Amino acid sequence: MQYMLLIYNDPSRQPAYGTPEFQQMMGGYFAANEKMKADSVLRSGEGLQGTETARSIRATAGKVETMDGPFAETREYLGGYYVIDVPDMETALTYAALIPSVNFGTIEVRPLMDYNPAG
Repeated sequence: MQYMLLIYNDPSRQPAYGTPEFQQMMGGYFAANEKMKADSVLRSGEGLQGTETARSIRATAGKVETMDGPFAETREYLGGYYVIDVPDMETALTYAALIPSVNFGTIEVRPLMDYNPAG
């Protein structure tokens, strides 16, 4: 089963770019990537550009409204994701715990819907 690991970062708690702590965090991401690749569970994953590049849309009463930035009212922002293919939620949580942002943000683990099952 495939799971999406959604990486939410709290900018007030994450290491600042260019610091030794930032380099350590990036090393942790590289290690998590290599572990998932070595275990043949990684299907895809990327970081996202900053929230200042985001646009959101919604339709109300048939009228589409466009807004700058992400719309969620939260301190944390979606910074990236992984899609992994593992047997169950417990295994997915084990891989999610490898992601460095678990130390200063939140990793949301959600099973993907399968609208095209093999058969």
